[in-house]
Amino acid sequence: MKLKREKQESSDCNEGSKGKMTLLLALVTLISAFGSSFQYGYNVSVINSPALYMQDFYNRTYFDRSGVPMDSGFQTLLWSLTVSMYPLGGLFGSLMVWPLVNNCGRKGTLLINNLFSIAAATLMGTSELAKTFEVIILSRVIIGIYAGLASNVVPMFLGEMSPKNLRGAIGIVPQLFITLGILVAQILGLNSILGNAEGWPVLLGLTGIPSLIQLLILPFFPESPRYLLIQKGNEEQARQALQKLRGWDDVDDEMEEIRQEDRSEKEEGHFSVLSLCTFRGLRWQLISIVVMMMGQQLSGVNAVFYYADRIFQSAGVDSNDVQYVTVSIGAINVVMTLLAVFIVESLGRRILLLAGFGLCCVSCAVLTLALNLQTTVSWMSYLSIVCVIVYIIGHAIGASPIPFVMITEMFLQSSRPAAFMVGGSVHWLCNFTVGLVFLYMEAGLGPYSFLIFCAICLATIVYIFFIVPETKNKTFMEINKIMAKRNKVEIHEDKEEFEDFHTVPGGQAEKKEISSSEL
Repeated sequence: MKLKREKQESSDCNEGSKGKMTLLLALVTLISAFGSSFQYGYNVSVINSPALYMQDFYNRTYFDRSGVPMDSGFQTLLWSLTVSMYPLGGLFGSLMVWPLVNNCGRKGTLLINNLFSIAAATLMGTSELAKTFEVIILSRVIIGIYAGLASNVVPMFLGEMSPKNLRGAIGIVPQLFITLGILVAQILGLNSILGNAEGWPVLLGLTGIPSLIQLLILPFFPESPRYLLIQKGNEEQARQALQKLRGWDDVDDEMEEIRQEDRSEKEEGHFSVLSLCTFRGLRWQLISIVVMMMGQQLSGVNAVFYYADRIFQSAGVDSNDVQYVTVSIGAINVVMTLLAVFIVESLGRRILLLAGFGLCCVSCAVLTLALNLQTTVSWMSYLSIVCVIVYIIGHAIGASPIPFVMITEMFLQSSRPAAFMVGGSVHWLCNFTVGLVFLYMEAGLGPYSFLIFCAICLATIVYIFFIVPETKNKTFMEINKIMAKRNKVEIHEDKEEFEDFHTVPGGQAEKKEISSSEL
């Protein structure tokens, strides 16, 4: 009997180090991603299809109020604001990540965030009835704040809940739902469905439904065990949350790993963004996140989507059918991101990042050539279509999903919120910049603008190749040790050593000096 119990315990321990996908973990992943990430994607593309009908509404409203038609320059300005207020709101949302997740928890932040989405959806859905276009522009800022918070908090929440052998796959699920959101918005935005004069307010207002579902269901799921133990100091709640998520009672190994992480950073306290940027022990992690986020947004994904319609038209696709082509590109995006979920744990993060940016780099270079030659060489327009598809595949398997997974993995609990705030801000700021600059770039450079994107992809590949480590199947502490060598700092985990530090006058500054000693 005793032997049997020992066997059971040892098998439990083995299982504990290699967690399985339990029903609860799957449900919390799906509810978080559907209720939050899905809407980030949905609102990226929702205003593309009904743009003409919405501009017409802006015109009519202005005419009804003033009795004169809207000046075309003013209309362009209003529409530019409608589009660009979304990434600007995303930047504001990213700046709210650090205070919210530290004070309200990961789950609490997601629940509070739903209020932004529901408010924006209500305003946008009723804007035509209220005969006000200003409300649409305001709502784009509000839904942007929502997306800014969601794009950072969901990967953080899920990354902290996942066992190490599933962390990459679960970390890509939010990106999968972003691509699903884009696809659903494209399908619903077809002229025959809601992309018409009567349907567009409904199309904009539908974004509140996933939030409502999340608001009703998410409270029944556990909070992040790491947050409960390290930030709240509540060991019992953390243990219960872990037991529910893992589906077994013996979670001692994982609890010990979280305690070890807690001990190793007890002295540092919470990192603010300023202390994160100046702390030498996290220098390369921070640079890596900024480079990957800039590479992700400045690699031209918006430009490729913008050009896609024109590329397909020049290849002979009828202008009425281009909307179906756009939907098919959205579908390829979803399928390839789904593939990334299944291969990230076997191939690893580095391979997907390098392959993804590599495909984007090559397709941008070939696309420049194809767009320049398509008037003289008949088959070049088909080559441009191939380039667009290859580019979308590359972005979907590596450049889009992996950087958010890496923020979760490269930082420990105390610095993770500040890291997400920095990474998220760079992500949205670059998104906003591309939206503003690309039209001018396109007017000045034409197809050659893709060479700039090609160079950015190449620079990102070189950086990742030399600096970014493989984080597959490693605990947060193991990853931290790898990066500590690169930062030339020592990590002290020993309780006795920490106790010695307590006696040193000057506290935190003195501790940092010691822990940053040269190896």
